[in-house]
Amino acid sequence: MSPVRLSVLCLSFGLTLPAHSHHSDAVYDRESLVVFDATIARYIFRNPHITIFVETEDDAGNTIEWEIETGSTPIMQRSGWTRDFLQPGDSVVIRAHPARSGELSAILNTLETTDGRLWSQIEGEAERTVGAESIEGIWKGVAATSLARQAREKIVPTAAGLASRESYSPVTDDPNNQCIANPPPFHISSNNYLTGIEILDDRVIMRSEFFDNVRTVYTDGRGHPDNLEPTTQGHSIGRWEGDVFVVDTVGLAEHRDGNGSGIASSTQRRVVERYQLSDDGTRAIVDIEVTDPVYLAEPFRGRTEMVYVPQLQLYRYNCSVAAQQ
Repeated sequence: MSPVRLSVLCLSFGLTLPAHSHHSDAVYDRESLVVFDATIARYIFRNPHITIFVETEDDAGNTIEWEIETGSTPIMQRSGWTRDFLQPGDSVVIRAHPARSGELSAILNTLETTDGRLWSQIEGEAERTVGAESIEGIWKGVAATSLARQAREKIVPTAAGLASRESYSPVTDDPNNQCIANPPPFHISSNNYLTGIEILDDRVIMRSEFFDNVRTVYTDGRGHPDNLEPTTQGHSIGRWEGDVFVVDTVGLAEHRDGNGSGIASSTQRRVVERYQLSDDGTRAIVDIEVTDPVYLAEPFRGRTEMVYVPQLQLYRYNCSVAAQQ
């Protein structure tokens, strides 16, 4: 059948729309849904997102091809998808939010296979089942405590910050498009991507699934070196204040979206994070303070939480710029 466009408000099949978190979301119309039978042409299982090319017919009976975007491989693997889940020639029903431009591209709502099963991005809150003995382990952010959301609500930009936000386009300006990660501290509050923390004798290693990001926090008493070469993740040193692990990060490179919501960040940016366990050990509570005199008129302070999820594993992200061409 040819694609049918529906208003999301008129849908009656009771589906929950997936809350994707991706740089290209802005190009899709979340208020509309296209629904059509299709045949799988290609299934690209790689990041920054899985892409499904499907063939269907238009109103004139001509074969047309749609490009359907869905989540990244770590998210979709936890949703049950695999590299060989779909094969060319498979029959499916696509429900997706179309591109605002009118191009034959969309972001997936659900994919229905011939056995009647609905497949989508499933990324709910993590269940709190067991307590950790320290901040070491695998953690998943709590959506209600998202630092990105707090930054949108709380950050007071300077004139330069305001100009940066007003001129920002998530389609053309987002460094994620070039597989460049965001600077700290936003990764830790993601409820889509896991964070792994490893405590060693002289350092703490923090790994995020998002862009396979790795931070090294030195705990051997060293200070920040002079004349640091700025990098996306900067230079981090840590110390223990009782049961609280304090991380101080400087030497951060300029980033077009470093302070979130299109507000850039400068090399003068500094991030302080304070990690501690909840009383029952099921959560890590992190207080953060971000200063950036170029783009922020005052420090941004927030608190986020991560749930201990030892039953989950970190997946490789393996971002490919070529995948977006």
